[in-house]
Amino acid sequence: MRISTSAFYENASGKISDLQSGVAQKMAQISANRRILTPADDPVAAAAALEVTQQSSVNTQFEANRTSAKAALSLQENILGNYTNLLQNVKTLTVAAGNGALDDTQRKFMASELQGNLEELMGIANTRDSAGNFIFSGYQSTVQPFTQTSAGVVYNGDQGQRQLQVSTSRQLALNDSGDAIFERIKTGNGTFTTAAATTNSGGSVAGPGTVTNAALLTGHNYAIDFTVTGGATSFNVFDLTTDPTKATPLSVSGPYTAGQSIAFDGLQFDISGTPANTDSFSVQPSANQSIFKSISDLITSLNTPTAGVAAKANLVTSLSAANTNFSAALDAVLTVRAAGGARLQELDTLDSEGTDRSLQYAATLSSLQDLDYAKAITELTQQQITLQAAQQSFVKVANLSLFNYIN
Repeated sequence: MRISTSAFYENASGKISDLQSGVAQKMAQISANRRILTPADDPVAAAAALEVTQQSSVNTQFEANRTSAKAALSLQENILGNYTNLLQNVKTLTVAAGNGALDDTQRKFMASELQGNLEELMGIANTRDSAGNFIFSGYQSTVQPFTQTSAGVVYNGDQGQRQLQVSTSRQLALNDSGDAIFERIKTGNGTFTTAAATTNSGGSVAGPGTVTNAALLTGHNYAIDFTVTGGATSFNVFDLTTDPTKATPLSVSGPYTAGQSIAFDGLQFDISGTPANTDSFSVQPSANQSIFKSISDLITSLNTPTAGVAAKANLVTSLSAANTNFSAALDAVLTVRAAGGARLQELDTLDSEGTDRSLQYAATLSSLQDLDYAKAITELTQQQITLQAAQQSFVKVANLSLFNYIN
């Protein structure tokens, strides 16, 4: 079979070119420390590596999200720590204001300090993060949550909690709304609250009371009216929800003894001191009251002169109510801080899981893409020897011509 000179050269050139391409590819693999440079090198492994790379990128994004979440929750915890300290200081002042040795002037000094605490509280409630967003305004991060009006402090935010995806199956709240922390604080003992009528002229004071049987609670409004006749004091309890005209008193009505317990419909409280004729106390279900109003009411009470028995009794009632409300505010903020701490703890756990997952992805990518250096260098040496042999053979074969032997 005859082989033309041109066909011989084309065939030899193609073979040598293929060998050179193989050597070049192996050198590129060694230089990049990658077995797969293009999907054509190993389509199945390339597809698997792409999927793992995408999963690794998502895991890296979750890690960044968790870092942001930690920063937001840590900032809130620091701010709420300051708020807790402020509440404890306010409670201390409230207890101190109950000292009977203090006069009106000294209580006004305490009121001035409380006014400073109130202004500090406004600053705490309107805290911004590093991006300039308000942290206690719910979803409305650009809206100042609390503003001072003629009617008192008003909340302008909502009840939302901003969420961030911190893992494939977990969204975590980055904040708590100012409404939950500063606004929705139950008055009284959390179930019901007692209050003296503003027209009272006697020296009686009602305690906060307790729940004796939750199954008997009605959630109704009640009135306790006192009557003084011939030196004898009696009281009548009316259910204003079912009997707004006070036609029929409850069966617990009767003679009054200072310090006695009055119990009805699952609740109980004490009234101490000496009530005057027509004095009255209300008993109502606990309502939500902001910490701003609680402090403002206390400031008003401390600035009010205590001339007369009724004024002193009103002061005692105000201090007792304020102390109870501040305790409820402390419970509320500590509950929020506990929830925030649980979220931070969860983020630490997710970080640990994310680190393990990142190592797993790296190991999988390494098994799919990384090059076996010993094997690659051996193959490169073999390809280089083969290429060299092919080049030398081509030179020798190309010189086998009759013209080389014709003189």
